[in-house]
Amino acid sequence: MGKQAAEVPPFPLVSQCSSDRREKQTVVSDLDGTLVRGRSSFPYFMLVAFEAGGVLRSVLLLLAAPLAYILYHFVSEAAGIKLLIFVTFSGVKAKKIESVSRAVLPKFYSEDLHPESWRVFSSFGRRYVLTANPRIMVEVFAKECLGADEVIGSEIEVTKGGYATGFVKAPGVLVGVNKENALKAKFVDDQPDVGMGDRKTDYPFMSLCKEAYIVPDTKVEAVPRENLPKPLVFHDGRLVCRPEPLNALITLVWLPVGFLLAFLRIAAGSLLPMSIVYYAFTLLGVRVIVRGAPPAPVKEKEGKLGVLFVCSHRTLLDPIFLSVALGRPVSAVTYSISRVSEFLSPIKTVALTRNRESDAANIRKLLEEGDLAICPEGTTCREPFLLRFSALFAELTDQIVPVAIPVYEDKYSVLAGNDGTVAPKKSASAEQLQKKASGC
Repeated sequence: MGKQAAEVPPFPLVSQCSSDRREKQTVVSDLDGTLVRGRSSFPYFMLVAFEAGGVLRSVLLLLAAPLAYILYHFVSEAAGIKLLIFVTFSGVKAKKIESVSRAVLPKFYSEDLHPESWRVFSSFGRRYVLTANPRIMVEVFAKECLGADEVIGSEIEVTKGGYATGFVKAPGVLVGVNKENALKAKFVDDQPDVGMGDRKTDYPFMSLCKEAYIVPDTKVEAVPRENLPKPLVFHDGRLVCRPEPLNALITLVWLPVGFLLAFLRIAAGSLLPMSIVYYAFTLLGVRVIVRGAPPAPVKEKEGKLGVLFVCSHRTLLDPIFLSVALGRPVSAVTYSISRVSEFLSPIKTVALTRNRESDAANIRKLLEEGDLAICPEGTTCREPFLLRFSALFAELTDQIVPVAIPVYEDKYSVLAGNDGTVAPKKSASAEQLQKKASGC
């Protein structure tokens, strides 16, 4: 006999699912390989391990990855996922896991959203996510970014002191029959209108739905950033790209080199005269690209106020990179700064109190001493958005230079610095900026 034909899935493809008139209906969808393109949950466990557990736990998870792969593919999906959960979560505070799930994971999930699945899922009035992943990892993203009404996932054990044990509560990891039973327990005698999955172990729960659709394992472009259901304004995390096993290995091997480079760059920025820091940074791999003509410094004998540089706020280092671009130290005012950051800073930093009269007096005094940098948004935002900001600066001087500071990151910028572009723009009057500020 010849080779057997490829197995035909018992359900139609998701591309055949209509998204019309679904507002009053219910959809239940798997996550990995269905709502998001990636079929493996390893990168998300690695993100939690790195951000909540540190480098050592990340190394342990990477070492456990081959065994988890063997268990997943040759023993059972549940066994592989149990190993990932144990290595990632055991001994970690549940609050830390929740924090990473809120501040870090949504960015990476959003960047991998499957276009066809999202087209269908978003058309329904009632949305449920049914996943083998721990609910604690998925819930924030599913509810806040995808508009899910509920997440049904594996539940982890937590001690009275708030620490995860690394074990899963009964009935265990939601795979196969466990997924089916979880859906039955939720809907009892009702039937969800549509179920979506991507693998054989999803078939049991999909068969409980009135309609069921398979998401094929084919290459598709993720939902573009501008078409995401909710713009991601705030996010955190120290990794730039999704830590697939190979990326995670390269990152961990790079760590010693990255720390050495970071130390050298901090030393160069702190110890060298600002006029030559630009060249030192270039030699150490940090590119600072300046577009525009920086204004000359105001001489003390002229009796004029210094220039007020109004910067968009991308990172804590914005005023320092502005000083590097200008070739001279520029004092900075900030709404909050740690003692360590203040100690390491090569420029003068003054904390604002959020008291309007007191802050105005401090800013005027600093402008009498020379140029000054301020980030009126008050908080950093890594995405290309301008946050609501205080218009106080526009009332204090007419010598204002808006500065755009985009930051371009590579895979290892968190460990070794990053490329930056500092773009001083033409001066704007206080009146113009006040109008812009009042419209925010």
